[in-house]
Amino acid sequence: MGDADTRPVFYLDLTQPWCYPAAEEVMSALPVMPEWEPVHGAELGIGPAPESEREPLAARVRALGLQPLRWPAGWPPDGRRLALTATYAKRGGRAVCFAQAALRQGFAGGRDLDEESTALLAAAACEMHPAAVLKALALRGTAEALSRAGERARAAGVARLPAIEWNEHLWSGPDAVAKAAAGLSGRAR
Repeated sequence: MGDADTRPVFYLDLTQPWCYPAAEEVMSALPVMPEWEPVHGAELGIGPAPESEREPLAARVRALGLQPLRWPAGWPPDGRRLALTATYAKRGGRAVCFAQAALRQGFAGGRDLDEESTALLAAAACEMHPAAVLKALALRGTAEALSRAGERARAAGVARLPAIEWNEHLWSGPDAVAKAAAGLSGRAR
């Protein structure tokens, strides 16, 4: 990498629909593996995607060759439980696996993103024990880590998700991955 030899940070909320295709392409699109930083969009003032974005999102999912988009039951979700579970997964080195599993459950499987069973199913795909997950969700440390991630995103200026931050650069929204890839490509070693 260039400037300060820092990794980009990929901010995502597992209930934000544009995070689904972004999570599937970010690692192959960027010239370096980003740090995955789960956040709770509602705590950043980021609301659910408007109805008008459903068809462009479905087109993007098709273009990437992903499983067809199935809108999650119980829309719009609160997503705090999923954000806490993703935070716990990150602390155990499973952020990528958990995030992809949860996004696939919600946006390819149509599962309710607020149901405990959705979080536990995604956790099981990453070999995270359900009892450990449920215990972690109740810990103050997990909530504090999620809060710190939100503060970090706010300090970076994140107002849309997904978002990718690298040093003083921030790319966000549906085209964040493509713009970050272009912005980072000239700086890779």
